[in-house]
Amino acid sequence: MNDDALNVSVRKFLKKVGVTAQREIEQAVRTAVSGGRLKGNETLPAKAMLTIDGIGLAVEIEGAIELE
Repeated sequence: MNDDALNVSVRKFLKKVGVTAQREIEQAVRTAVSGGRLKGNETLPAKAMLTIDGIGLAVEIEGAIELE
C-alpha cells in the first residue's frame, strides 16, 4: 500500500462529498424556507452515514446546521 496515494485518494473523495453535500443542503434549505416549511432561524439536526463496503466501515456522523 502506498500511504501517499491513499491520502490523496481519501482527500479527493472527501472533497467531492463535501462539495456535493453543501450544495444539496443549501438547495434543500432554500426550498424549505421559500416554501414556508422553515422560518430561516432554525438549527437543524443533521446526520451523515459513511460506508465503505470493502473494509466493513460504517460510521455515523452527527451535527447541526444553523440557519442563523
